[in-house]
Amino acid sequence: MNPLSSSSICSIVIISILVSNSVLLCIGGKTSIYVRKAEKSVEMPLHSDVFQAPSGYNAPQQVHITQGDHIGKAVIVSWVTQDEPRSNTVVYWSENSKEKKKAMGKVYTYKFYNYTSGYIHHCTIRNLEYDTKYYYVVGDRNSMRKFWFTTPPEVGPDVPYTFGIMGDLGQTYASNLTLTHYEKNPLNGQAVLFVGDLSYADNHPNHDNVRWDTWARFVERSVAYQPWIWTAGNHEIDFAPEIGETKPFKPYTHRYHVPYRASQSTAPFWYSIKRASTYIIVLSSYSAYGKYTPQNQWLEQELPKVNRSETPWLIVLMHSPWYNSYSYHYMEGETMRVMYEPWFVEHKVDIVLSGHVHAYERSERISNVAYNIVNGICSPVKDQSAPIYITIGDGGNIEGLANNMTEPQPEYSAYREASFGHAIFDIKNRTHAHYSWHRNHDGYAVEADSMWFFNRFWNPVDESSR
Repeated sequence: MNPLSSSSICSIVIISILVSNSVLLCIGGKTSIYVRKAEKSVEMPLHSDVFQAPSGYNAPQQVHITQGDHIGKAVIVSWVTQDEPRSNTVVYWSENSKEKKKAMGKVYTYKFYNYTSGYIHHCTIRNLEYDTKYYYVVGDRNSMRKFWFTTPPEVGPDVPYTFGIMGDLGQTYASNLTLTHYEKNPLNGQAVLFVGDLSYADNHPNHDNVRWDTWARFVERSVAYQPWIWTAGNHEIDFAPEIGETKPFKPYTHRYHVPYRASQSTAPFWYSIKRASTYIIVLSSYSAYGKYTPQNQWLEQELPKVNRSETPWLIVLMHSPWYNSYSYHYMEGETMRVMYEPWFVEHKVDIVLSGHVHAYERSERISNVAYNIVNGICSPVKDQSAPIYITIGDGGNIEGLANNMTEPQPEYSAYREASFGHAIFDIKNRTHAHYSWHRNHDGYAVEADSMWFFNRFWNPVDESSR
């Protein structure tokens, strides 16, 4: 055999390097080896105990709270009375005071096809003290019900605070397990960031709105005691012209009020709040977001208002993910990403939370802001000014898990797993926060995925594992 020429050897080396590099470019993060037992997502029957209405005539049910202003000194209390409106008053008092105060709300009803809602009460309690436990009572006569909540600490840069994170919950047996896991997590979330898709009533014939009632009774055990920060998902649209229902979001907007006017928003689907050391921006994947639209103009004006010396952690919630390596809903968020990602990088958003894909995924800090359709620069690159994107549409909904992943795992994907679960974002101070994701099939304290977040404004160092 003739020995290889030096030029041949050089060619082989070059080819080897190119092949090696192409493999490296395709290597992503970790795809979990955990395989959840194959089983259908089955909704709990309507006679299940988690759906039962409280005893007593016209007793308040479906009680839930959310933040009621921009800074955390107000709470919106909502509930339903089924038979008649009766009292729309909330009686409340602080743990260390015997003085009882009252707040008056308003009553709403709506019709959806052949369904008529109960009497939906919304009452905002204002001028609360920070970091204080309050008791509150709704209902009257023999049907009064008592609950409590704790207001957040005063807004400030080094205020610790712990958020639970959930999305795409539904009302299946898996949903119940997710909520139980969150409730029993020893990390003790103080509020929930909910990234959309609540009841999945629209999965039933004629968008059966009874399923809105059962879902609200199901989650009352958590959301009556701590605020859930709401994001509208595609299952909240409830657009059904075939049965005469042409007003989008009708059940959702009647049932779930948010303090959107406090941040100068013109619609309840996009808004912002401050809570402890965080600035939270909620966006709507299913409202117009292009140039000149109300949501676009609001966000362009909102981001520069964030004072990172006051609220160092900047969190964005939306339903449809921008970076997703599952086959389901692949690239559905692309047009919104093209519009808003440069702003997120410019303003150093720390974390973007999404749902929609019924699985779990965490990205590296990456951006794709260089792409302009003709330059061919279409691959995300590492960017330490960019957020980490977390998809957590794994609450347990009736549609089941998204278990078909794109292969090979993209380089931007740090960890992915087709399981149901919830997450915890535990802020320590202005520089550090610990994040953990907990799959339903582990013990309550087990962290299936976790990492330390380093704040993009105060501590912008690379926290990736690769």
